Amino acid sequence: MIPLVYHPHYIAPLKPGHRFPMSKYGYLREELVSRGLLPPTGGFIAPAPASVRQVAAVHDLGYVERVAGHRILPDEVRRIGLPNTAAVARRAFLSAAGTLLAARLAFEHGIACNMAGGSHHAGPAGGAGFCVFNDVAVAAQSLLDEGLVRRVLIIDCDVHQGDGTADIFRDNPRVFTLSLHAEKNYPARKARSDLDFPLPDGLKDAAYLELLDHALDRLDGFAPDIVFYNAGVDPHEEDRLGRLALTSEGLRAREARVIAFARQRGVPFTGVLGGGYDENPERLAARHAILFEEAARYG
Repeated sequence: MIPLVYHPHYIAPLKPGHRFPMSKYGYLREELVSRGLLPPTGGFIAPAPASVRQVAAVHDLGYVERVAGHRILPDEVRRIGLPNTAAVARRAFLSAAGTLLAARLAFEHGIACNMAGGSHHAGPAGGAGFCVFNDVAVAAQSLLDEGLVRRVLIIDCDVHQGDGTADIFRDNPRVFTLSLHAEKNYPARKARSDLDFPLPDGLKDAAYLELLDHALDRLDGFAPDIVFYNAGVDPHEEDRLGRLALTSEGLRAREARVIAFARQRGVPFTGVLGGGYDENPERLAARHAILFEEAARYG
């Protein structure tokens, strides 16, 4: 089995009817157990919360301290779309630490995944779009600061552009950001990644995978020391917020291509969950489980 990072507090209580599908993390764990990727009890590696210092390496210190003290401002709460609670704050620090832990495990095992993460709308000034902290950015910057890597590649296939990630690393030549996203979806104002592929609504499997292959070919000259992959399943045809009309088979082919890109080059691969929105959390968890099934082929 490949290393999987998880914490029970990845789930924070929200009011009934909230648009963010917080329960999906628990359903994903059950789905991975049913597919033989986790034992019925345990089997995962739990992170300790990230420190304020680690998170503030990519976010404004005052904002990070407000999150830690459950004192974020009303306008910040509105932009994030999650309540200002201790549980939501703890979840954010844990998720960031979970992606960093998965990255460290990827150096040991070649591949590892965090069963949360992909909060790519959080930018230098603070959070947005259900994203409190940008976990991939925290992990990437930590590895750079520690001298463990010289170059980081972030591949983002969530249906929404990784605008926060692009803004954080805009002037950092050691981090390459690639985003394949729906052109007409959130955020309305896009950032500038190192390589952006804004995609038309209704793009189906064949055209999407052709563009993904082209995008991956464009990365050959970068030579990263680690790859982070945001495997959001919101491009799925039945997703409430996505518009790209991929099937589950298309998602599986996408995951297989991205993972193979890293592993065939001997580059450590770290997968994170990303977005996905469905009124049926079990159906949503089944889509997210595809990443872990494809990753397990390299375990």
